[in-house]
Amino acid sequence: MRRSTFMIGTGVVLAAIALLLLVNAGVGAERATIADARTGSLVATLGLTDLALFTEASYTRHPSLTDLNTPFQDSPLSFEHFPTGSLMQPPASLVHPHVAKY
Repeated sequence: MRRSTFMIGTGVVLAAIALLLLVNAGVGAERATIADARTGSLVATLGLTDLALFTEASYTRHPSLTDLNTPFQDSPLSFEHFPTGSLMQPPASLVHPHVAKY
């Protein structure tokens, strides 16, 4: 088999896979829209207020209900116990309390 034949065949297979992934993404977007509508109606029915982003620590679970010293409950110089603490910033209202929200 010539190298060019192998490369062309590989290109055709990869193009077909890319096309299938695009079709799958379109179908998944329709399903996600339906799931979002169901989730929205569930949230409205149950009266939920906050999104629980992570499940580890209280200050990453509900960022709007935390304060600046919560991650450092043990000691101000202690290391972060949970890896999700490094993935998110505290709310802007806590970092810059002098900025008015309008």
